This record gives sequence, C-alpha cells and structure tokens, in this order.
Amino acid sequence: MKTFHPAPTALVGVGLLLGSGSALAATTLTIGTVNNGDMIRMQALAKTYTEQHPDVELKWVVLEENTLRQRLTTDISTGGGQFDVMTIGAYEAPMWGRKNWLMPLEKFTPTYAVDDLMPNVRKQLSVEGKLFALPFYSEGSITYYRTDLFAAKGLKMPDEPTWEQVRGFAEKLHDPSKSVYGICLRGKAGWGENMALVSTVVNTYGGRWFDEQWKPQLTTPEWTQAVNFYVDLLGKFGPPGPSSNGFNENLTLFNAGKCAMWVDASVAGAFVTDKSQSQVPDKVGFAKAPRAVTPKGSSWLWTWALAVPSSSKQQQAAFDFIQWATSKEYGALVAKKYGISAMPPGTRLSTYANAEYMKATPFARVTQEAIQTANPDSPTLKAVPYTGVQFATIPEFQAIGTLVGKGISGALASGAKADAELKSLNSQVERTMKRAGYIK
Repeated sequence: MKTFHPAPTALVGVGLLLGSGSALAATTLTIGTVNNGDMIRMQALAKTYTEQHPDVELKWVVLEENTLRQRLTTDISTGGGQFDVMTIGAYEAPMWGRKNWLMPLEKFTPTYAVDDLMPNVRKQLSVEGKLFALPFYSEGSITYYRTDLFAAKGLKMPDEPTWEQVRGFAEKLHDPSKSVYGICLRGKAGWGENMALVSTVVNTYGGRWFDEQWKPQLTTPEWTQAVNFYVDLLGKFGPPGPSSNGFNENLTLFNAGKCAMWVDASVAGAFVTDKSQSQVPDKVGFAKAPRAVTPKGSSWLWTWALAVPSSSKQQQAAFDFIQWATSKEYGALVAKKYGISAMPPGTRLSTYANAEYMKATPFARVTQEAIQTANPDSPTLKAVPYTGVQFATIPEFQAIGTLVGKGISGALASGAKADAELKSLNSQVERTMKRAGYIK
C-alpha cells in the first residue's frame, strides 16, 4: 500500500507504457503495475528475464496506486483482457480468486520453493489453500524516527511506543523554523492511503469497521477518539498541507530530513537507509507501530502480489514471468544490483534465515515481527465479521474506504473535530450496506 519514485526515474510515469524485449518476440505480456520503488526495480531488472526468454516481450503499464486499482478492477470485472499480469494486493486476491477471475497457481517450477513463502503472507493470497497470486513483497506498518533529533533532545523511543508517547515526542521535536516537522503521516484520501493508517489507529483504540451484524461503527467512541487524535496530531505537528501527502510524499519529506517521525510501510526501510536517495541514511531508528488500548491491529499487513487474470490469452507465459519475479533468483539479482538490504522484503522465510541479510538490514527484525504478528482474522478487541487489518475483504469496501478516506482527509484539511463528519459518513456507509443486502 505504498508508492515511491526512486532512480532510475526514466522508467517512472503515470500511464507510462514501456516495452522491453526482442524484436523477434513471439509473446507479448502486458503488465499492469504500481509506480513504487520495488516495482520500478523489477522493470529495470526484467531485461535479465527477456535475455533469458528472447521470445517474450514485456509491456509495462505503470500507474499511481488509486488509478491502478480502478483500471485493473474495471478490466477484470468486465473480462476486458487488457492485462496478462496484474499487480494486486491482499484485498483483491482472495475475492477475485473466489470469482474465478484469476488463474489458480499450481505446478510450480522445481526451483520456485513455494513452501518457502511466509505462511501469513501465503494465506492472504489464497482461497481454501490454493494460491491465486504470488507475493512480490509484504509489509507491516512501523515507526521510523530520527535518532539524531531524539539524542539532541535527550529522548528515547521505546521499542513499542504508544500513540500518546509519539504525540509527546512530536510536540518536542516539531520545529517548522528549521523545516523539521514532528510527525509525518498519510493524509491523502484513499482506502489504501490515509485509511490504511487510520484503520490501524482505530483498531488500536479498540474500534472496528463493522459489528457482527455488519452495522457500521463510525460513530462509536473508539472511532471518534481515534480520528480526532489523528487529526489533531497531524494538524498540529505535521508538515504543511498534510491532507495531500501519501506514501510517496512523506517518503520524500523523510528522506529530505524534514520528518522527526513517520509511521508507515516497513518496505520504506530500504529507501530511507539508501545513501543514494536519503539525506539521513545513518540517522534512522525503527520501532513497532504505535499502539493505544490494544496492540491488536496496530500494524497493518499488506502484500503486493502478481497474478494472472483468467482473461489473459498468455497464461502460461505470464505464470512463468511471475514465478521469476517472485523467486529466490530474483531476490539474489536485486541484492547483487542494489545491495542485500534492497531484496524484496517480507515474503520468504529464507530471507530472514539469512544471517548476512539480518546483519546488514536494520529494519529486518521489526518488519518480520510486524508481518508475523498481524492477524487479519482478529484485527481488534471486538469480534468482526470480516477479514483484514486495515480493510474489510468485501467488494463494497473499496468504495466505502474511499468515501471515508475523503471525509477524514477533508476534516484534516479543515482542522475541525471529526464528530459531525463521522456521523455523516456512518449514514452513507449504512446506506451502502443496506443496498448490498448486508443489513435491513
């Protein structure tokens, strides 16, 4: 649930269509993907694949996260067949697999080592034990903080901070006169943008999206407390215009040395410690995601994965490619080109059994713990009828999450308390759930 713009920038672009491969290629695979750092690296390294497979040409459709979701959802739901490989997540894979919109993934090449995939990640992408997508990387949410700024103020970040502690640190470290802001958080509207973070804040305050009868819970004290805390914290101690900032924007701010703290996807660890991209690569500490009344659901769990739509006419060639792009071989290629800490994180057990990787990667342990301890089946204190830490795996959630994300982003922009906005949003979500037949 994140995006990023690293070098080589020539490969980045919204709606960009690139081709790579031999003029003699007999098979063309169209790949829809998101414009994040790891995917950009995949495009750069795919030359190795086409050199090994001169009969295959790769065409890349690279899109911003929200736009990608709209394009892929429209294409697969109508059987459009525009794509042979889709970059989807833990939200889409099980739903689309149940609808038979995705090719079930079986008969792997002998070297793929499918049992090396982390169980919690594999489960996200499966239906009744059958895989419908292969994990490219997985992430939890963690806390990034500037060790030099903390040391200068005599502060110490706990391994497991609370949101109240984070607020206290932000207040002490916020210094706009020096272009240093106490905390950076996602404010841009989107179910995969601000609502990924806000959902974890709600979870850890004991809230939930729906009760056991699917009634929306946005007017409960837990939601009100969590959202007002988030709006107040980011409004007072965040950078200017936080409602416009998603993952990309906050990563840019952090790498420029402007954020004292940042709570976001663990996959950013490889970029904030990269000397070629970050101005503070040696001044970053890592801690678990903040918590409040419960640790349950305080860190999200997300996997970006590659899948083959049933509408593709190149299914075997597409399956061969996604095996390569999610293989140990690909991880080794990334390590050789970009350094071992740049290997796609969170997908394979062997990565975290690699002593060299663990020694060289300061965020490896906190990433591993975040992924292994997240429980999408029980994301908060109270029982829920859905699966998912930062989303509910129902078709209606994409629209619901986007709606609520816009409302909360608006509250953040206005700086007003969110009570009235949450009441209005709850009514709108309730109407959606009634129309869909969940409640009467």
